[in-house]
Amino acid sequence: MNRETFKRAFTDSLPVMAGYIVLGTGFGILLSAKGYSFWWALLMSVTIYAGSMQYVGVDLLAGGASAVSTALMTLAVNARHVFYGISMIGKYRDMGWRKWYAAFGLTDETYSLVCGEPDLPDGVKPSDYYLLLTLMNQCYWIVGSLAGAILGNAVSFNSAGIDFSMTALFVTIFVEQWEKNRQHFPALFGLLVSLACLVIFGADRFMVPAMAIIGIGLLLFRTIGRRQSKNG
Repeated sequence: MNRETFKRAFTDSLPVMAGYIVLGTGFGILLSAKGYSFWWALLMSVTIYAGSMQYVGVDLLAGGASAVSTALMTLAVNARHVFYGISMIGKYRDMGWRKWYAAFGLTDETYSLVCGEPDLPDGVKPSDYYLLLTLMNQCYWIVGSLAGAILGNAVSFNSAGIDFSMTALFVTIFVEQWEKNRQHFPALFGLLVSLACLVIFGADRFMVPAMAIIGIGLLLFRTIGRRQSKNG
């Protein structure tokens, strides 16, 4: 990886860094408030690396949830990541063994940065850019988690409302992508499908069908667009 690749990946990851350090710190504080040491924060951030699920995991750990309950909750919360990975098969095809980590590291924020067609400068290899961007984002999350866990064990905090910071980051990323891209159809399509599924399935069950419809719909529209461009 050359200097230009590192510079571009770091620049693009700055909004995520700002959010992940804050969100990771919040997660670490919540975890420490339940009596867990910073080693738990490190282990969860390295192996799970799913912000919303890690927040939920704090209560699952503290409540002594069974393995079955934990597995079902994880599927409900993170099922959307399956569709993230499927939609990136083409982009990650030439990454070799590195594609397994790149797929593992597809958080909502990382996916929002790599799912489009980034205008990379000459000398920046897309596969290196994707890998480095993913790695940087996870490092930010790990640093924030450790900082929060250590700080939470040293200072008493009122953790009420910290979990809302995850929602705030989603909104920030959405607005940034809206301003950066001229094509707003994917964002509008995602919003409309999510709202429709929210009304039909309810707040507790809308996520999985919404992500399934969005993933299939965007793949279909992308395929149609490619065929039209070839025929044109």
